[in-house]
Amino acid sequence: MKAVFAIPGDMHRKTGGFIYEAEVLAALNQIGVQTTHLELPDSFPDPTPDDMARTLAALAAVPADVPIILDGFVAGTIDPQGAANLASPLISITHHPLGYETGLTPARASMLINMERAALAQMAHVVVPSPHTAAMLCANFGLAEHNITVAPPGFRCVPTDPAPPQKPPLILCVGLLAPRKGHDTLLAALAGIVDLPWCAEIVGKAHDVETRDALLQQRADLGLTSRVTFTGELDRPALNARFSAASLFALATHYEGYGMVFGEAMQCGLPIVSCNTGAVPHTVGDAGILVPPGDPLAFGAALRQMLSDPNLRSHYAKSSAAKGRALPTWHDTARIIANVIGRVI
Repeated sequence: MKAVFAIPGDMHRKTGGFIYEAEVLAALNQIGVQTTHLELPDSFPDPTPDDMARTLAALAAVPADVPIILDGFVAGTIDPQGAANLASPLISITHHPLGYETGLTPARASMLINMERAALAQMAHVVVPSPHTAAMLCANFGLAEHNITVAPPGFRCVPTDPAPPQKPPLILCVGLLAPRKGHDTLLAALAGIVDLPWCAEIVGKAHDVETRDALLQQRADLGLTSRVTFTGELDRPALNARFSAASLFALATHYEGYGMVFGEAMQCGLPIVSCNTGAVPHTVGDAGILVPPGDPLAFGAALRQMLSDPNLRSHYAKSSAAKGRALPTWHDTARIIANVIGRVI
């Protein structure tokens, strides 16, 4: 079998969606599905008219018997009529609906939802990372259940450091500095537990300058500058070292279509504090405590429970490690998507 995987810009960006796509592209080739990378303009999900025209021309050049796998930014905002005129069957990788991003104006969110609904109607099949996303697309975007396949992300073995976690306990958070990740909620929660011994690190690059500056100002206003570190984006060895040093993983996210970083935390056996939203309950399960999103008091109370009760923390750590051992590999994910490619040919 052959396929083309169309991704806008640099596919090696360290966000969950792009990591998923780069890993799937490599794994498809490794299991025998000849998959060519097609780099599209990087302006998606806000393509200029010229970039949309260039994108449709590049996709039209693909032979009609070769399916095209589309990155979610492209699949959610491609011109529906242009997509309908393409000869190749289209497969969308939809991580989560674009209009559900936190911080959008109501008008912007509505526009993206309407665009994505029309664009997804032109797909031969849609691949999603979780049952939650599949159910949402059926309920809110008019897709038929038989046209959606769940392909959870795979995971590589994360090497663990046999050294004990650092002291005081490290609360690790990994996530893009974007409103949806809820770092402002995490900071407010941490301000309520300053009587306990802990330090915290928030790992991730800035999605935009405004969000980054607001978080830095909030940290200063709360008097947390000496206890909370923003480390920026880390390479894989450095990030693995931070997972090994941590005692607890915390992400106050407003929404996740899956949340790959939770899998990495579970591979390291870290107890988790996060939010009861999106696919998080399905992903995390009994590996941690989940509270309502956007509630600093509830999040802080959960952190306090974890830090104050070693037995409770050990209980969740054991559950986390068990779930981490059961996670699929990228070859498992690629085989699911290979089946989809076979079906649409």
